[in-house]
Amino acid sequence: MPAVKGVLPVFQFDNSYARLPDRFFASVYPEPVEGPKLLKFNAELAEELGVEADFSDPARLAAFLAGNVVPPGAMPIAMAYAGHQFGNFVPQLGDGRAILLGEVVDRNGKRRDIQLKGAGPTPYSRRGDGRAALGPVLREYIVSEAMNALGVPATRALAAVATGEQVYRETVEQGAVFVRVAASHVRIGTFQFFAARGDNDGIKLLADYVIERHYPELKTTDNPYLALLQGVAGRQADLIARWMGIGFIHGVMNTDNMTISGETIDFGPCAFLDEYDPMKVFSSIDQGGRYAYRNQPGIGQWNIARLAECLLPLLDEDEEKAVEAANAVLKAFGERFQKEWIGVFRAKIGLATEADGDGDLIQALLAAMHEGQADFTLAFRRLCGAAAGTEGDELFLSSFSHPAKAREWLELWGTRLDAEPQSPTERAKTMRSVNPAVIPRNHKVQEALSAANYGDFSFFERLLEALEKPFEERPEFSGYMQPPKPEEQVKQTFCGT
Repeated sequence: MPAVKGVLPVFQFDNSYARLPDRFFASVYPEPVEGPKLLKFNAELAEELGVEADFSDPARLAAFLAGNVVPPGAMPIAMAYAGHQFGNFVPQLGDGRAILLGEVVDRNGKRRDIQLKGAGPTPYSRRGDGRAALGPVLREYIVSEAMNALGVPATRALAAVATGEQVYRETVEQGAVFVRVAASHVRIGTFQFFAARGDNDGIKLLADYVIERHYPELKTTDNPYLALLQGVAGRQADLIARWMGIGFIHGVMNTDNMTISGETIDFGPCAFLDEYDPMKVFSSIDQGGRYAYRNQPGIGQWNIARLAECLLPLLDEDEEKAVEAANAVLKAFGERFQKEWIGVFRAKIGLATEADGDGDLIQALLAAMHEGQADFTLAFRRLCGAAAGTEGDELFLSSFSHPAKAREWLELWGTRLDAEPQSPTERAKTMRSVNPAVIPRNHKVQEALSAANYGDFSFFERLLEALEKPFEERPEFSGYMQPPKPEEQVKQTFCGT
């Protein structure tokens, strides 16, 4: 339909979550901000969503996207949920600085949430201001769109809007609102909210809602709730395997940050590996390394166990049988993850077939990378050149400060490739389609955020442009493919709250 004059943008809302009982959420309107200014609008995503926007009045468009004007058809709510945060259970969290405007059904028939982050306090704010700072908003925009370009399921960025106000964290910062798009914002913590209250009816209502929205094919199974647990576990195992393949460290894998849909959500202190270190931690709040790179699969399984606990009353009337069924899902999670992980890394090293010993070959490469302090992304990208012919070996080996083990590994790899059907040229091309040349390197993200704090958004725009085609080596973006110099290294990242 054409844009409606004076009503910008146009959302075709169909709000299913707001039709659930009122204990699932709190109705709350965004709190207007002083001077909204549009920083970035994702026109391509808007087209996909069927959202129309008229740029002839940017001030009014910014007012809509910041929450000053609530679009027709919206039913603004803050969702209730609980969660384990760094292993400690908090029975009530909820959207403390986010407001779900409503849902749209996109042009592909998929239901998507439209949420404002930083739109003001809600009943779940716990004495917080409900606002977001500019840096975390731009970080989420950058990383969520990069993940999408890398082919990893993640929430999306529709817009970033400056508020014209200040927020107070460790220092005074500029305020902003992030417009997030998600398959839904239902989390493991949403189920935990009802389980903590002994509300089995609420758990069943939520499970039925999730099945209808995300897993409709499960409705006719013998045990839809067990199938739901299996489905969520499978998607999360696949997702984390994808994270591992691009060197992504989420940083806060709390149960309230794990979606039922299988999308990556919340990019606060997340980061990407530079030099390979399996125990690498960037998040300033992860003092014990709970969410280190290597620990992510185990934490994913632990989180699924928390979901299983919530669903036990629905799995079987016999508690012992319910526990047995849940434990089988947890075992299957580990097996599913291992299968997906080895599949991801087989592709990264150019193996189109499966053979005994592939896991050992992959682990040997990672061990050589760790010892040789090789950059994770660059080493795998340069391996693509080695796959095309031995003339690429030396460039690959130059990624290592101590290349002896890597040189030995190349010989083992070459022997394994002899059993592969692809030609070297075909293999290199395939490897370049899964080993990115460009990722949101921590120092480049920080460079963009620092400049934006001083009003210069050119670094932000340039980084987004570089990340649009991460598997292509474009000469104009060669600087984005390089690891940081020692003085450029970012050793800690910080949560937006």
